[in-house]
Amino acid sequence: MPETHDVVIVGAGPTGIFTAYEIKQRCPDADVIMLDLGPDLEDRRCPAWVTGKCTLCSVCSVMSGFGGAGAFSDGKINISDKVGGSLYEFIPESSLLEIISYVDRLYVKMGAPKKLWGTNVDKISELKRKAYKHGFLLIPYKVRHMGLSGSRKVLSNFKRVLKSLGVEMLFGKRVEHIITKDSRVEGVQIQGDEVIKSKFVVAAPGRVGADWLVKEAKRLSLGVEGGRIDLGVRVEVPAETMREFTDVLYEPKLVYYSKTFDDKVRMFCVNPGGEVITESYWGIVTVNGLSKGDELTENTNFALLVSTKFTEPFENTISYALDIARLANNIAGNQPLIQRLGDLVRGRRSTPNRIKRSIVKPTLEGAVPGDLSFVLPYRYLTDIIETLKALNELMPGIYSGHTLLYGVEIKLHTAKLELSSNLESVKIKGLYAGGDAAGVSRGLLQASASGVIIGRDIASKLMLS
Repeated sequence: MPETHDVVIVGAGPTGIFTAYEIKQRCPDADVIMLDLGPDLEDRRCPAWVTGKCTLCSVCSVMSGFGGAGAFSDGKINISDKVGGSLYEFIPESSLLEIISYVDRLYVKMGAPKKLWGTNVDKISELKRKAYKHGFLLIPYKVRHMGLSGSRKVLSNFKRVLKSLGVEMLFGKRVEHIITKDSRVEGVQIQGDEVIKSKFVVAAPGRVGADWLVKEAKRLSLGVEGGRIDLGVRVEVPAETMREFTDVLYEPKLVYYSKTFDDKVRMFCVNPGGEVITESYWGIVTVNGLSKGDELTENTNFALLVSTKFTEPFENTISYALDIARLANNIAGNQPLIQRLGDLVRGRRSTPNRIKRSIVKPTLEGAVPGDLSFVLPYRYLTDIIETLKALNELMPGIYSGHTLLYGVEIKLHTAKLELSSNLESVKIKGLYAGGDAAGVSRGLLQASASGVIIGRDIASKLMLS
C-alpha cells in the first residue's frame, strides 16, 4: 500500500460506492481505498435462508458488505427530494433535484429497470383524496423498483466499474478509530492497530455503523444532534388487500396521527408480493421486508412504525430501540415474534396451531408465535392498533384477525453530525460523513446522492492540490 492514500472510504454501501465513482470520474489517478466490515458481494450469504432461523453471525451479511444493507432490500429507488433523507437541509432544492436525477440515470445505466411507478397523476389524486377522508396523509413519489435480484445485478455492475477505475476494496475490515491531528484527518485505525493513512476520510458505515459513528463523533468532540427512532411491527396481509394502492404507487407511504397520543405513525417500506426477512444489529435479531421481483408471494408486507425523539436528559435513542428488540429476542429465543392481530386484540398469545389456522400464511420461517404485548410499550401498541383500525377504512381487510404482526422492527435514524453543505465536518478538515449513519439519508437514493456530493467536493480539492 502507498504510505498515504488520497481517500479512505469507510463503508461499501451506496454512499461509499457513489463517492468512489464520482472521485474516479473526475480524478482518474486518485488513490481510493474502500473498507467494509462485511464480505464481498459474492460472499454475502445469510444462514437463515437455509435454516429459516437467524444464527446471530458476528457480522450480519444482510446488513454489511459490498452494497450495504440495500443489497438485500427491496431495491426501491424513491425519486424524491423530500422522502428518504434530509439532504434538502444542506444544498439548494435545484441542486439536489439535479443530483437525484443524475443518481437515478446512473442506476438505470447500471441495469435498474426503466419502468417507473407513481406516474398516473389522476389516479394518485383520487387516492390522496381517499386517504385524507380517513385521516391519512399520502405522500406520492415516483419509484423505480429493482427487487432483490435486480439489486444484485446493479451492484455487480457497480463493482465491476469501480474495479476497472482502480478503486481498491478490502472486506472484513473493522475500523476502530478515525485518526486526526490539529483539526485535520490523517487516516483510520483498523482492528489489530493497523493504521491506514489518507488525506481524506469518508465515514459512511450505514445503519449498522450508526452507533460507532456517533461514538467516534463524540470522541472527537464533534457536534451531534439527537436522533430519533421508528419502532413497531412488520405487518403481513393478503396482497389483494392493498392492490388498489400498490398497483399505482408500488409503495404507498402513509402518515397517521394516533387519536389517543397524537403520535406520528408511518406506514412505509411496502413490499407487494414480498417476504418478511430477518436482519441483525450487533447480535440482536429484528425484522424487515423485501420483494424479489421475479418470485412473488401471495402476501404484501409493510412497516408500521411509531416515530419517537427523546429530549433531555435521555439521548441514546439507538440503545432504547435495541433494548426493546433484545427483550423480544429473549422471549422468542433469539428469533422474531409473530402474532395474529386477532390474538393481540383478544389479549392472548398466538400458538403454532393458531398461526396455522390463519388465512395469511407467514413468509418468514422460524418466527416464534408469541405475544407482542409483553414486548412493546403500551403507547406503541395503542398507536399501532389505532392505525390498523383506521387503515381498514382505507384498505378493507387490513384489520382482520388473520393479519400477521412480526416484532420488532426498528429503523435507526442516527444523530445528525455537524456538517457543512458539502457534508464535510465543520471542525475536522478532510473528514466527511454521509448516508444513513450520518443522519442525512434514510434510503437508497439519498444515501447515493450524499456520496455524489462528497465525491464531487473531494475531487475538486484533489484537482487543486
